[in-house]
Amino acid sequence: MTDSKCVLVGVTGGIAAYKICTLVSSLKKQNYEVHVLMTKNAQEFVSPLTFQTLSAQRVITDMFAVDFQPDVHHVSLAKKADLFVIAPASADVIAKVAHGIADDMLTTTFLAATCPKLIVPTMNTAMLENPITQDNLERCRRFGMRVLESGDGYLACGDVGKGRMPEPWDIEDTIKEMLYTDKFLAGKRVLITAGSTQEALDPVRYLTNHSSGKMGYALAKAARNAGADVTLVAGVNHLDDINGVRTVKVVSAKDMAEAVLPGQDEFDVFILSAAVADFTPKVTADNKIHKSADGMTLELGKTTDILATLGENKKPGQVLIGFSMETENMVERTAAKLKKKNCDYIVGNNVKEAGAGFAVDTNRVTIISADGMQELGLLSKDETAEQILRYCLKKEGEECC
Repeated sequence: MTDSKCVLVGVTGGIAAYKICTLVSSLKKQNYEVHVLMTKNAQEFVSPLTFQTLSAQRVITDMFAVDFQPDVHHVSLAKKADLFVIAPASADVIAKVAHGIADDMLTTTFLAATCPKLIVPTMNTAMLENPITQDNLERCRRFGMRVLESGDGYLACGDVGKGRMPEPWDIEDTIKEMLYTDKFLAGKRVLITAGSTQEALDPVRYLTNHSSGKMGYALAKAARNAGADVTLVAGVNHLDDINGVRTVKVVSAKDMAEAVLPGQDEFDVFILSAAVADFTPKVTADNKIHKSADGMTLELGKTTDILATLGENKKPGQVLIGFSMETENMVERTAAKLKKKNCDYIVGNNVKEAGAGFAVDTNRVTIISADGMQELGLLSKDETAEQILRYCLKKEGEECC
């Protein structure tokens, strides 16, 4: 859906401008049409030639360039834009756009654009927290602009605090969310589980699996993009939190059950993609278990089957989507779980297949329901997530759930 999307990127003066090179490059690689507009101060930090090379488009810097164009450039760009982002957005430019001041090519085009707009404030902490800047940001929000929260940390000026520009991939994620216009899950509350659990043997050892959480996080992003109110119950993983998704972090299977089951009545859709331990040690040692000549014997007990419990107590209208991770007889075993656990859909994959294993960025899944089976083939996990949601939750001309 990116082929026809046009993104205008406004770059203002600030050391963080160099990070926008990564953003422009990534968007271009994904077939977005990217046009960069730079203030005079921005050109002191990054050369326009850099952005021209990365975007394959002429960089707009001067309102009064003498080269003839048959259209009014700031108007034509504003008309074709699907989204306008200013990053980094300095206090000066935020003040201008908040009050409709258009005194250079960037602010003139911004004022003329009617597309969704994203502001990424980046500045010294004191400047950001100044009541005038905060009032200007609130004014931007009031006029329908999206403001992406600044990060905390060490700033170029030597201070430590709020004002850091979010990483390019966080800005890109927000751009994609804003450009996703098919909000087929608007008004729906969706709970998704992701990642692995850890079952403690003693204070230093645990039982776990290889799940990275990438599939569950991709599902959370896709559901958010489709307009859902998303809660992500995340087991152990090393992934960044997702903007716009409420995240509850857990460790053990017991923790995950306690985070999911009490709220069953609150959600319209459950998607359980986490790799939850089936067994846990019956006794967890208070101190480190030391080596023994006889080795070690573990006594394991069953954990709560979260998917089956949800299936047993499913309310009318709720949709339950499970995941089945297998190494053999995947279709048969997955189909059996569909009925046994009272799922509406179950998504199976064989982790031994190339591209469908743990910690990779692709997946190869088969969706099984009472109505039949759909193989998705090898896709990125982001694409897999979107296809799962569309297949399971979007019905043409009717409510999804």
